[in-house]
Amino acid sequence: MKVRYFIVALLICISGIIQIALADIPEPKVLRKQLLVALDRRSLTDSLYNSLAATTNKSPILTCYFGVVQALKAKHAWNPYFKVKHLNDSEKTLQQAVSREPDNMEIRFMRFSIEHNVPGFLGYGKHLTDDRNEMIKQLERKHYATADHEVVVTIIKFLLDSKRCTAEQNQILHKQLAALK
Repeated sequence: MKVRYFIVALLICISGIIQIALADIPEPKVLRKQLLVALDRRSLTDSLYNSLAATTNKSPILTCYFGVVQALKAKHAWNPYFKVKHLNDSEKTLQQAVSREPDNMEIRFMRFSIEHNVPGFLGYGKHLTDDRNEMIKQLERKHYATADHEVVVTIIKFLLDSKRCTAEQNQILHKQLAALK
């Protein structure tokens, strides 16, 4: 009888420890909102960086978010050396996320949006065409992976506004956007 109570108590403790450990990892929806705020707040960028860096066994989407935070660190850095260092780290991390889940439209979108916004002369636009084509392919298949309705609409609007799509791709995007409303 005592052994059974001990095992139950042990399982409850382990469950509590796991819940506490996982509580530090925000849900993707929360992380997305925090990333938007972090665009203008260095302190939040640093906090997210520390939190995600400490996370072990990151899922592909968390790996992607970590890559985005590394890019935000580049944005907030004043020293050109650290800007380039953080961008290089971001590029490697985002490539890891894409390699682990190449069909994930949200991961492709994050990398696309960073490469789109980094000045072209820095040479970080190598994946723009591949990411754009993959996102459009996934949109046509309605394979949204981790992306919810709001994210899918944002992706479509960003692609349209980017002016990086062909006329045919723009037609597909407008059709997809109309179907989502």
